[in-house]
Amino acid sequence: MSFTAFDHAMMARALQLAERGLWTTSPNPRVGCVIAQQGQVVGEGWHVRAGEPHAEVHALRQAGAAARGATAYVSLEPCSHHGRTPPCAEALIAAGVARVIAAMPDPNPQVAGRGLARLQAAGVHVASGLLAAEAEELNIGFVSRMRRGRPWLRVKMAASLDGKTALLNGASQWITGPAARADGHRWRARACAILTGSGTVLADDPSLTVRAVDTERQPLRVVLDARLETPPSAKLLRGGALLVAAQADAVRAERLRAAGGEILQLPGDPGRVDLPALLQALAARGCNEVHVEAGAGLNGALLQAGLVDEVLIYLAPTLLGDQALGLCRLPELSELAGQRRLDVIDLRKIGPDIFLRARPL
Repeated sequence: MSFTAFDHAMMARALQLAERGLWTTSPNPRVGCVIAQQGQVVGEGWHVRAGEPHAEVHALRQAGAAARGATAYVSLEPCSHHGRTPPCAEALIAAGVARVIAAMPDPNPQVAGRGLARLQAAGVHVASGLLAAEAEELNIGFVSRMRRGRPWLRVKMAASLDGKTALLNGASQWITGPAARADGHRWRARACAILTGSGTVLADDPSLTVRAVDTERQPLRVVLDARLETPPSAKLLRGGALLVAAQADAVRAERLRAAGGEILQLPGDPGRVDLPALLQALAARGCNEVHVEAGAGLNGALLQAGLVDEVLIYLAPTLLGDQALGLCRLPELSELAGQRRLDVIDLRKIGPDIFLRARPL
């Protein structure tokens, strides 16, 4: 069906509201809702956090009696099943809403068109597809987990203009400026999990927490540590972390558990962790987006395995020279036909640094 300019404006507002839950709704999707009656907005809402009322419920409460005969614009198909909250489709029907426009169907198999079908069966006029691409982008991790059974994997790297992430002696703090580092924390905040390698833990002892921005939720910290070399004194064990090993030495495992760690054993090739199995395990825990901050070894392994969905690169206007360490460790190419091409979807300055967001073609 064709949508009016008013329909577009209302859905754009619903998406704007949904974005307010960018850092808080995990593992649920980010959803916004606008209820309009005779060209006027009578109710708005967004999903704030899992276990609390959904966007439609907040909007209906605000609209009250004005919801009867109105149009509800929702950035994701209303749910039709009982989870931690009642079905939103039933709430819309009970309120007497005449029309529901969803930006996109819910990829969750528990919904997957059933919400719209329930509304239609109750006499509500339904439509979907308005600003669908924008809606899917907002929930790209949730969509990935539902459709592919694994999270959306985003790799963050900070480097000099000649692509170097640290000096040969390992010194890397700080190549980029404060504004770029704060922006990196915003990407951390929206992730469900932050993944690093044991090499980074041993070299830098990072906390991997969100600090530069205010957030009420800290992502799960995950360390790829094939031989459980993480020391019990590591900062990221404070508050708990998931350590993923190929083979779990019993003594080391017990020490790390005592320090607050959880051990997950996922053996792959000899001495290596099964990376696809790791992403499946994180999806099973409800992780929608995984944010990687690691060294060249893990970055390269994820790229070679075809598991990287997006890269975030912060480039400082500086040069570190040939002997400095690179972004990712990949096999040598004998011809340019083997190069890994990226599609740049965002390019801008953040402070003095250049920010580049790209996806593998």
